[in-house]
Amino acid sequence: MADVTRGPVTARRAVAEAEVALSQETLSAVIDGGIGKGDVLSVAELAGVMAGKRTADLIPLAHPAGLTGLVVSAAPDRASGAVRIKAEAVATGQAGVEMEALTAATVAALTIYDMIRDVEPGAVVRSIRLVSSADGISDEWRRPGEAVEVSRPPKGVRTAGRIVPGPRGGVPFGPQPHKRTS
Repeated sequence: MADVTRGPVTARRAVAEAEVALSQETLSAVIDGGIGKGDVLSVAELAGVMAGKRTADLIPLAHPAGLTGLVVSAAPDRASGAVRIKAEAVATGQAGVEMEALTAATVAALTIYDMIRDVEPGAVVRSIRLVSSADGISDEWRRPGEAVEVSRPPKGVRTAGRIVPGPRGGVPFGPQPHKRTS
C-alpha cells in the first residue's frame, strides 16, 4: 500500500459507469417491477453504495477513503437495451476515490445480474469504466469523448433507493435536513 502521509488533504471526486445489457422483455420487467426478487434498480443502487463504502476491505491495497458522499444511480435505457449505472464518490483526504466509484458501479451491475439471472442468464455486464477523476491538485481527468455529469440528480430522481429532495443551496451530498411536522 502506498504511503500517502505527505500528500495534501484535498477534495477528491471520481465518477464511474457500468452497463448491464438486457433483452427488451427483461428490461420491461425491470422497469415494471416484474422481477421476482424485487425492485431491481433500488436494490442495485443500495448494493453499490454499500460496496463503495467497503472498497478498502475488498481491494487489498486500496486506502480507506473516508467518503463524504457516494451516489449510485441505475437507469434503464430502452434504446440501447441496457441498464446504465453511474457512481459518483467524493471525499476530502490524501487518497483518491476512483476505486470506490468503480467498486460501487461494478457491484451495482453484478446485483442487477443476480436479480435477473433466472429470467435472462445470458445478460451481459459490460463497459465498467472510470469516467472522470479529480484530486484537487492537478487538472481533472476525463475519459476522452465522453460527457461527464457530476452534479446532483434533479429533484424527484430515485437514487440509492430514495427520492432525492429539492436543491439544498448547491450542496451535492450529505444528510438532508429533517422537516418538523409539529
